[in-house]
Amino acid sequence: MPSHLVSIIMPAYNAEKSIAESIESVLDQTYKNFELIVVNDCSSDNTKKIVKNFIQLDSRIKFIDKTVNEGVASARNTGLDHALGDFIAFLDSDDKWKENKLEKQLDIFNKYAGIDVIYSSYYRFNSSGISKVVGAPNFLNKKQLLKGNPIGNLTAIYNFKKFPAIRQKKIGHEDYLFWLELFSSSNNVKGFGIQEPLAYYRVAENGASLSGNKLRSALWTWNIYRHHLKLNVISSMFYFAFYVFKAVFKRV
Repeated sequence: MPSHLVSIIMPAYNAEKSIAESIESVLDQTYKNFELIVVNDCSSDNTKKIVKNFIQLDSRIKFIDKTVNEGVASARNTGLDHALGDFIAFLDSDDKWKENKLEKQLDIFNKYAGIDVIYSSYYRFNSSGISKVVGAPNFLNKKQLLKGNPIGNLTAIYNFKKFPAIRQKKIGHEDYLFWLELFSSSNNVKGFGIQEPLAYYRVAENGASLSGNKLRSALWTWNIYRHHLKLNVISSMFYFAFYVFKAVFKRV
């Protein structure tokens, strides 16, 4: 079985309280052939010092220190520009993985050549514990993705050699647009969902998040349909109706 290199992109901004746990979840992976690229987006706390300490223990960790704070999309793009792997995985500096996450995903890539993106279910958690499990659809294509984003960014891994040029844009829902552009970049892009939760998404303690405002989130989604994907009004309204339905009935 070929041992593909996985490049893991971890943007970090003032993450001193959580980044050690995130890095440890990567180093604990049963799949060992990876590089972890930590992109420090001008943190003013001890984030840099913590990462440097880990680098002394494990040479697979790479550190990029940005000189201008430009946000998470730019930090991820910086990581992508330096990635050497066959596959890319994303993990933010306040989230974490189960130890068998990469092993399960690489096993599927090695068995099924037609799969381009693999994602999974995941846990939502904070200091109070796990609040819920967010499920993942078994299979995914572009038309299904247009109806709403079921890909937890922290769970996803994709074939970087097949999609080397796609980058994130600094907009609301940058993750969603990124996956839509990847699935739109060629015919028959296929996604596969692992039903087992393989990652932990940290929810803000006060329940707030950048994308937590439903009206703002809806406007971001409409903007993606109309201005980035250039869908006509009818198509935009069709897919937006699915988005609204899911947003209304989705449990927090």
